[in-house]
Amino acid sequence: MRALVVDDSRAMRLILTRILTGLGFEVYEAGDGREALDLLTADGSGTSLVLIDWNMPVMNGLDLVTAVRADENLRHLTLIMVSTESEQKQIVRALAAGAHEYLIKPFTPDAIADKLTLLGLSAAHTPA
Repeated sequence: MRALVVDDSRAMRLILTRILTGLGFEVYEAGDGREALDLLTADGSGTSLVLIDWNMPVMNGLDLVTAVRADENLRHLTLIMVSTESEQKQIVRALAAGAHEYLIKPFTPDAIADKLTLLGLSAAHTPA
């Protein structure tokens, strides 16, 4: 399976990529929502999962979720918000916009694996 990690923090992209790779995903990255949307529309084939940070320049994570849900060719994607935004109303906004799950930073590799299992996307459960 193929996953896209969208976060403006290079360190966070590295952490998520390492975890997802350990879970059997082929991973590619984007530094903001606009770059992610461009990648998905250009060649999102085979992508099944997108992990999205909320606070990013150019296009934030909530806008990316909304744009993906509005695009008929991308609606099938499983979206997980991975953010420091921990207020209940922010979580509700993300889920209402179309995110399947919400994970608050900091997180453990097991938390990612558990979310993927809940969504039926689990591969080998061997977190990095």
